Amino acid sequence: MQGAEPTPIPDAARAADAAESGGPAPRSAATASGGPGPDGSRGSRSEAEAPHGPLPDGVRQRVIALAADGLGAMPPDEIPVPLRQFARFTPSRRAKLAATPLAGVLENDPVFRQRIAERLRRALPDLAAALESGRPPAAADPLDVAAAAYLLRPPGWVTLLDTAGQAAEKAAHDRAGAEQAAVVARLESELAALRASTKSEHDKVRAELDEARKETEQLRRQVRGLQGAAKHAEKEAKHAKSELDAVRAEAQASVAAADKEARRLRGRVSEAESALEASRRAAREGRSMEDTRVRLLLDTVLEAAQGLRRELALPPVGIRPADTVDAVEPEASGTKDIAQRALEGDDPALLDQLLALPQAHLVIDGYNVTKTGYPSLALSEQRVRLLGGLAVIAAQTGCEITCVFDGAQLDAPVLLAPPRGVRVRFSKAGETADELIRRLVRAEPPGRPVVVVSSDREVADGVRRAGARPVPSTMLLRRLARG
Repeated sequence: MQGAEPTPIPDAARAADAAESGGPAPRSAATASGGPGPDGSRGSRSEAEAPHGPLPDGVRQRVIALAADGLGAMPPDEIPVPLRQFARFTPSRRAKLAATPLAGVLENDPVFRQRIAERLRRALPDLAAALESGRPPAAADPLDVAAAAYLLRPPGWVTLLDTAGQAAEKAAHDRAGAEQAAVVARLESELAALRASTKSEHDKVRAELDEARKETEQLRRQVRGLQGAAKHAEKEAKHAKSELDAVRAEAQASVAAADKEARRLRGRVSEAESALEASRRAAREGRSMEDTRVRLLLDTVLEAAQGLRRELALPPVGIRPADTVDAVEPEASGTKDIAQRALEGDDPALLDQLLALPQAHLVIDGYNVTKTGYPSLALSEQRVRLLGGLAVIAAQTGCEITCVFDGAQLDAPVLLAPPRGVRVRFSKAGETADELIRRLVRAEPPGRPVVVVSSDREVADGVRRAGARPVPSTMLLRRLARG
C-alpha cells in the first residue's frame, strides 16, 4: 500500500515464491542492502533506501502503467503468483484492476521490479544512462524521470523521486491553473456574449411589448366602437321587432277577414252549384221526354218498314254500286297464305316488318334487354354487347335507333363512344329510364311509327297510350341472335 513502510519478506519465502513461479531466486536482503549477493558481489546501498512518503498520484499511475505493460510480455514462469490472474488482461484493464497488487509486488519483490526496470532501460536507454550518472535531463518529463528513478533506483533515487514528483505536481498544478484560466476566460467571453444577447433580447421584448400595448389600445378602441354598433343594432332590432309584431297582427286580422269572406263566398258558390244542378236535372228530364217521343216515332217507322217488307216479300240486296265498276279482283287467300302471315308474339320477323315502315324510330329499354338476355355480365359489358348488335341493325335497316339506360345505376359519368347510327342516352338524377322513354315517345309527331322494346308492362302500357308500338325484349334478342 502507498504511504506504508514495506514489510520485509524472508529469504525463504522469497525462494519459495520464486520456485513456485519457476523464475530465478530473488536477491537476499543482504544483497538489496549492499551485502554480498549470490555471485559474491555487493549490491548498491540505494536498494535499501525508501521514499519519504507515498508516491504522488501521477508517478504511481505511470509506474503501474509501465508494470502492467511489461507484465503482459513476461513468460508465465516469471510472473509473480499474485499477478498471474491478471496476465491475460489487456494493459489498460490490467492497470485499472490490478493497480493495488502491482504496487505491492513492485514494492516487495525486487526481482520483478528489476525485470520491469530492465524493460524500461531498453526502452529509454538515454534516460536510464542519465539517471545512472546522476544528471537527469532537464527536458525529460518529470513523471518519466520519477517512474524511472523508482524502478531503476540509481544512487540518490529517493532525492530524484522527490524532485521529479514535486516537478510533476508543479507541472500538473500549472496545467490545472492554465486550464482553469482558459475555462475562466471562456466563461467570461460566454458571459459577455450572453449579457449582450440578453440585452438585445430585452430590447426586442421591450419593443414587442410597446407594439403589443399599441395594438391592445387600438383593439380596445375597436371593441368600444363595436359595442356601440352592437347597442345601436340591438335598438334597431327591437324597433324592427315591434314593427314586425304590428305587421303580423295586421296580417292576422287580414287573414281572419279573408277567411270570413272566403266562407261567405263558398256559401254563395254552394248555393249557385245547387241551383245549377237543379237546372241541369230539369233540362235532363225535359230532354229525356223529347228523346222518348222521338224514339217512339222512330220505332214506329222501323216497324212499319219491316211490315211493308214482309208484305211485299222483297229479296235482300246482293249487289252494291261499287260492284258494277270493271276492275281486276284479287285472288282469295288460302289456308297456306294465312299460315305464312301468322307470327308469334316474339317473332323477329314482326320487328323487321315494323322497322321496314317509313321513318321508323326504334327505342330500346337497354338494361331490360341486357338483363333478360345476358344478366351474368357486368353492366359495362352488357352495354357494349347490346350496342354492337344495334349497330348491325342500324346498318341493315337504316332506321333511327335510340338506346336508353338507367342513369341511377352509375357511380360516375360513363365514357362511351356510341356506334354509328345508334343514339345512347342515360336518364338524369331522380329520373328512371321508363320516364325518359315515355318522354322520347311523346316528343315524336303523331303518325310516325315508333317501336319501343321493353318487357316492362308499365312501359308498354304507357307508350301504347302515347301512340307507339311496344314489343318484348325477347323479340329483339332473337333478332340480334339471328344477326
